[in-house]
Amino acid sequence: MMVSFFDQFASPSFLGIPLIAIAITLPWILFPTPPSRWINNRLITVQTWFINRFTNQLMMPLNVGGHKWALLLASLMVFLITINMLGLLPYTFTPTTQLSLNMGFAVPLWLATVIIGMRNQPTVALGHLLPEGTPIPLIPVLIIIETISLFIRPLALGVRLTANLTAGHLLIQLIATAVFVLMPMMPTVAILTATVLFLLTLLEVAVAMIQAYVFVLLLSLYLQENV
Repeated sequence: MMVSFFDQFASPSFLGIPLIAIAITLPWILFPTPPSRWINNRLITVQTWFINRFTNQLMMPLNVGGHKWALLLASLMVFLITINMLGLLPYTFTPTTQLSLNMGFAVPLWLATVIIGMRNQPTVALGHLLPEGTPIPLIPVLIIIETISLFIRPLALGVRLTANLTAGHLLIQLIATAVFVLMPMMPTVAILTATVLFLLTLLEVAVAMIQAYVFVLLLSLYLQENV
């Protein structure tokens, strides 16, 4: 029986019970808990340094009001990186290849930034819908275009993360299948293909981290427009 390449993106279940909740909560169990001592081990030191550097870089363009989001955005960044990296292991499931999950992250956070802008500075928030110096005949058209682009933002966030991870997983599976097929017939070509597979896996590790960073970075840019 032929197995579809897209079966790897199906939500796993056991005895009819969906296991996606376990796949989502498992990364939090793997995080080391910082102790109360001044001197920590190397893993916690590297983790703390990474989170501090990322938070400083992310909060630098924001004013003091936006710094309240530091904990939320840093936690989301670490969570997405961990899920994406665990999904590269064999016989694992990547929850972030599900558009519904990514939209569940993107829509509430994007909507929160819009609500904050409308509450704190409604004039500035609505001013983004109409660029300064627009000719009068183009005002209705530009307002419609800017409104559509505003509502497309969460969709772009979710689709970008889903598409990049899905494409990478499919490409890895295709090349791995080619290696197994070519190994008994053309070993030399199979070895070269395996080398390409190894390089692609390294690339996917980078993509898993970069896409998590881009997701959170774009959220911070949306927040910057509204605080």
